[in-house]
Amino acid sequence: MSSTRWPLRAALACVASCVLCTSASAQAAPPFPALLKQAQASAPRLALGVAETRAAEGQAVQAAARPNPTLGLVVENVAGSGPYQDFERAETTLSIEQPLELGGKRAARTSAARADLAAAQARAALGQVDFARDLALAYADAEAAQQRLAIARDGVDLAQADARAARLLVDHGKEAQVRAVQAEAGLATARAELGGARAEAETALARLGALAGAPASYAAVAGGLLDAIPAAAPSEPAFSPAIAAARAERDAAERRIAVERARRTPDLAVSFGIRRFQDEDAAAAVFGISAPLPLFDRNRGAVATATANAQAAQARLAMAQAEQDGDRRAATAQVAAADQTLDASRQAQDAAAETYRLARIGYDAGRLPLSELLAARRDLIAARGRAVDIKLARVKALADLARAQGRLPFGDQP
Repeated sequence: MSSTRWPLRAALACVASCVLCTSASAQAAPPFPALLKQAQASAPRLALGVAETRAAEGQAVQAAARPNPTLGLVVENVAGSGPYQDFERAETTLSIEQPLELGGKRAARTSAARADLAAAQARAALGQVDFARDLALAYADAEAAQQRLAIARDGVDLAQADARAARLLVDHGKEAQVRAVQAEAGLATARAELGGARAEAETALARLGALAGAPASYAAVAGGLLDAIPAAAPSEPAFSPAIAAARAERDAAERRIAVERARRTPDLAVSFGIRRFQDEDAAAAVFGISAPLPLFDRNRGAVATATANAQAAQARLAMAQAEQDGDRRAATAQVAAADQTLDASRQAQDAAAETYRLARIGYDAGRLPLSELLAARRDLIAARGRAVDIKLARVKALADLARAQGRLPFGDQP
């Protein structure tokens, strides 16, 4: 059995070193926890959440600002006819006007802005968890593709060994020429699968680098995620970023109702000024007050829109709460199923390796036909590939479970 396993171990050992030589600027991705920490400062998706939070902070500061006063200068009774041809009878008024917000507009606006900031912060926290999940899946995809590439290399090595054995038997007259042709066809198929596995690995590494915000594409991954044993998770989530984000969105939507209702109250504009009478060389104070008449626009449509948006936000919160428990239960079941399937796949892989070893011995001794050897080799390669697929499914289930429990998968908890 050891004779069939050493090619896979050798291929796994040389994949990273061989691929690293493809580009001088390429480098291997570190283990997942280290990559997750690096990505906190380089990932475009996380930068988006930070920028949105800063924008909400700016809006909160702006919402607390009072309306600016208006400075006015009016010159009357000039550039006319008769006694008003010049500035001898000019009346010059210098005034300042201050809008006064009524109906609690500023308080409502400030409260809504603070709620929007809390919602932005909650979305950023949810984005952290979602990003960690997606990064874990991308890393596992790259690691799985790397292992499939090693399996494909191993498959080529085994196919070459089978072809040499078949050619040796043909040369000694113990096999027909067609057996050598069949073995060469199997070798060509293995080489084609190797090309496909190489392209798959390059694609997975490129996607991982783009998601992590790496300056250059990775040439390999350090690995370890497919076989990782995550820390024990709590049976019940202490905090759910998805529910927190939905609740913050609901609160912000409700605050905007108060803002639109406050806008129905007309604002006052109070003014004070000094008027200068040129012909009498005198001055007098000027006072004024004005307010719009709410005859046509009572802001009813905006209030109705804000109310409907709040109802929709409440519905999204209810959906998030309803989905939370279901997602957690489903992910837990998927993890248990993946663990069981993984144990079975390991047994199947060991059995396939032993079958191939015995088939090779039997073929070399002339007791088994070439078709049996080729079938055993295909079964061995397929078993190894299925084991990788099951490990990948297990990582996805663990990542989904961590998201449902509000945790970062496979990394240090915040």
